[in-house]
Amino acid sequence: MGYFHRTEINKKIYRVGKALKDEPNNAMTENDLTEKSITPMGGFSHYGEVNEDWIMLKGSIMGCKRRLITLRKSLLPQMSRRATEKVELKFIDTASKMGHG
Repeated sequence: MGYFHRTEINKKIYRVGKALKDEPNNAMTENDLTEKSITPMGGFSHYGEVNEDWIMLKGSIMGCKRRLITLRKSLLPQMSRRATEKVELKFIDTASKMGHG
């Protein structure tokens, strides 16, 4: 698969977050009131800290970690039960991804 042939459809958007300077506690939810940012303790493996706006998607995205991805609105209206259900995040895990913590 080449650079321009990576196409995935119907990704579910869980959450859109603001930059760290705009919203320092951007990983808080209604059920988990712990003040924390989206970056795990020690940063993401081979990436570092997230300081800018971010988006949380269901599943995985192909490509290297810092590759630019393009999102667009679906051409067809999503009518399935899975696509129309409301997502409520109860907890965002920010424990260390490198080992203990």
